[in-house]
Amino acid sequence: MEGFSVTISEAACLGVSLALSGFSFYLYKKSRTTIDKLNNAPRLTIDKKLKDILKVTPGACLRYVVIEGGVKPAGKPLISWYNKENVGVLRRFMVKEHRLLWNGFLRTWTDNERLLHENIEAVPFLLVGLDNTEIRVLSPLQAAGLDMEVTYEKFHQISHSLGDLMGQYFTGEKPKGQLEIEEMLKVGTNLTGVGELNLDADGTLSLRPPSNGSQYFLTPADFDTLQGENENIAFWWKVLAITSALAGAAIIFWAGLRYYRHLKALREQEWERREFNRLQNNVPDQDNLQDVAMCVICLSQPRNCVLLDCGHVCCCHTCYQALPQQYCPICRQRIVRVLPLYQV
Repeated sequence: MEGFSVTISEAACLGVSLALSGFSFYLYKKSRTTIDKLNNAPRLTIDKKLKDILKVTPGACLRYVVIEGGVKPAGKPLISWYNKENVGVLRRFMVKEHRLLWNGFLRTWTDNERLLHENIEAVPFLLVGLDNTEIRVLSPLQAAGLDMEVTYEKFHQISHSLGDLMGQYFTGEKPKGQLEIEEMLKVGTNLTGVGELNLDADGTLSLRPPSNGSQYFLTPADFDTLQGENENIAFWWKVLAITSALAGAAIIFWAGLRYYRHLKALREQEWERREFNRLQNNVPDQDNLQDVAMCVICLSQPRNCVLLDCGHVCCCHTCYQALPQQYCPICRQRIVRVLPLYQV
């Protein structure tokens, strides 16, 4: 459509908003699917009845179930490097660097953190029920929500010389120090597991990632808390999707409004031209008039219109219509109306 245009910045913002809206909606639908599966998953107690249930289940497998039990190592547990009393089945050691980076846009120093080193160790472990029924947990590192307890944390601050301090202002980076963190999944921790429950050929119960692609969970939180966290995640993805879509709609609305104003200005200009011609046709023949002032813009046509409200007579009607903005060329006052000039 002639006159309908979108600036580069508007097109970029529109593309980003639509892409973000589509991505957020996809994650929202994915979260809602997970929530629906959690709501429909049976909650089972870890006891001797589990084997009887699986024996009569086709394939000796329940595709998606919720169980809760205490952590017990299947063999020798892991021991903390810093406190021998802490034993567990998963251990993660991280070294993080903390530094300040100069933000040229905000004109200030901002905190920044990056991971320098990470080491994860795991030993086979079980979930144990009240009657000592055991379920072997497979692929725990693939599970979501596996928050471990911090068993050691120490910050090593870096001392700087005068030369270092001067160099930091040139590089825009100020190292603050390194943080060492040890996290462990301790023996005895109560875990909520959501996944596929199988009865293996040797009679062992095992919990593993679902074969149908559903989300696998291992979390110290209870099931109600797990549901609430996923509901909250889905809610915020929904909010982001709606906000992004509204931003895209606002950009389209603004471009459409600008196009409407353009069409309105064209209609008003055409109406003014016709009205000017109608009024000018009622003016007597002016071919014999001498010393007619010429248009200050084109310098070739006589001044034949009055610009209101300022009242200046300075241009021809053709040049008036060609003005990029409706302001008087002499005083820069806004032009409200144009009348033909009658010279007698």
